[in-house]
Amino acid sequence: MTSAAQVVPLHERRSSLPQDVARCILAGFDKHYRLFRAAAIKAKELYELADWAEMRRLARGRIQMYDLRVEEAVRALLDRFPEAEVDEALWPAIKLAYIGLLHEHRQPECAETFYNSVACAVLHRRHYHNEFIFWRPAVATEHLEGDTPSYACCYPLVGGLRQTLLDIANSFALKNPWENPRRDLRNVVHALRQHFPRPARAHPDLQVQVLRSLFFRNKGAYVVGRIINGHHEVPFAVPILQNGRGELYADTLLMGEDQLLVLFSFARAYFFVDMEAPAAFISFLRWLMPKKPRAELYMAVGLAKQGKTLFYRDLHYHLKHSTDRFAAAPGIKGMVMLVFTLPSFPYVFKLIRDRFAPPKEIDRETVMEKYLMVKLHDRVGRMADTLEYSRVALPLSRFEPELLEELKAECASLIEFDGEEIVIGHVYIERRMEPLNLYVDDCKRAGDEESLRSALREYGQAIKELAGAGIFPGDMLLKNFGVTRHDRVVFYDYDEIQPITDVHFLRIPAARSYEEELSAEPYWRVGEHDVFPEQFDHFLVSEPRARELFYEYHRDLLDPAFWRAKQDIVRSGEQEGRCGR
Repeated sequence: MTSAAQVVPLHERRSSLPQDVARCILAGFDKHYRLFRAAAIKAKELYELADWAEMRRLARGRIQMYDLRVEEAVRALLDRFPEAEVDEALWPAIKLAYIGLLHEHRQPECAETFYNSVACAVLHRRHYHNEFIFWRPAVATEHLEGDTPSYACCYPLVGGLRQTLLDIANSFALKNPWENPRRDLRNVVHALRQHFPRPARAHPDLQVQVLRSLFFRNKGAYVVGRIINGHHEVPFAVPILQNGRGELYADTLLMGEDQLLVLFSFARAYFFVDMEAPAAFISFLRWLMPKKPRAELYMAVGLAKQGKTLFYRDLHYHLKHSTDRFAAAPGIKGMVMLVFTLPSFPYVFKLIRDRFAPPKEIDRETVMEKYLMVKLHDRVGRMADTLEYSRVALPLSRFEPELLEELKAECASLIEFDGEEIVIGHVYIERRMEPLNLYVDDCKRAGDEESLRSALREYGQAIKELAGAGIFPGDMLLKNFGVTRHDRVVFYDYDEIQPITDVHFLRIPAARSYEEELSAEPYWRVGEHDVFPEQFDHFLVSEPRARELFYEYHRDLLDPAFWRAKQDIVRSGEQEGRCGR
């Protein structure tokens, strides 16, 4: 029997319900962010142990962490407050109560996004119709800091440049000994002088600003900061690697915005960074890379859902301030994905077609599994990251009529029309790149053999680096690769990728007769996972001069032994590459 002291009057429960629900949601977020920071701390331990296989497992697990915490929070909320699911009138008060809880919070922007995820799951409402979520941020994050400032200022005029650099290196308290610290200091100072050549004068404000947490990814730990000397500001990053004995050494000095943009590329794996106040870290990174969208920086440090939230806001903000129309993306149309773009917005939108033309024999679920495989895998700077959204509403008036007709014909199951909007049920969004086949054609037309040679060398290198990371791209035609603004070649067609260890790389057997040799069809047996690299010669690069340039660097791609050697490395548990620059 329930005692009188335990009975809560209905009107009192009703009045306290919004606050209780808000606290329940925030508790779910706080657990998520606690685990997120714990993963960054664990990454530091794994780096010190050189346990790269466990580091990769940790990276995969962290990507899926957010969705698991949202599911937990939704279950906890509905168990305790089932009326929140059926009574939408409660939610304006819940949102208001939640805002009050964020007043002194260190991650308010991420907590708002978590609230949106939980609210939309509880209410089973379409995101674009739900007035109860944070469409715009309610809590400002400008000048937000944690108990410990996000970055430190060091003054070379006080202690000397070498001592300042040594103090910075030691401030991160890595347990490993240094291989040769004097050599590394000498090399860093020499590299710095190339950017500040004599007779460079030290101004009174000369300082080195360094983020207090290392950025861990793959086999590297990165020091990230900037040097300020008068009106001259230079961003930098230093990858710290390990030799075979576990000793540390500074691999290189990356300086300037362009080099950092490549380091923080959308084709890279996400960093592990311990951040009490992520907004403070993002603000600092924006000083270093003002061209980099805030959304992509949040994704780069592992806060992918926050990045998606900001991207969606950026998209709708751009739509309000532009007038051009969505149109089919340039390049050869794919058999699996329908791709369109807004010319003034540097992204492409990819929808899975309802039907695939022969010879494609896969289904929608398989394509989605391939994209998830890429999301969970280390992209080694060679596979484009994708943002996956459901029920995206876009203004119907902003679509070219030809594109609308193609969407109706090819993706009818994914679209619906709601008044003046088209609602896309499922879409992948990627950074727009110039298709490699179009780039190669432009180089040939312009007679620019140097750019052509560079692009083809990059193309083969991209295939090799994917193989070294355990990925067989499958369809390796030029049209499935893109060229970034930094002239890197990146793969972006995932419907035929597979783990390299699942493939059998074989030599074409010798013909047993003259008739077999002249046969238009393969005279040898071909299993489901059999690949004959010698056949790549017929389709990788078709134009004679371009093929000649390509095979100056990459003829080994036609040899099954090359691919088997990559398989051996992957099966051994190793991953090629030093630190994923």
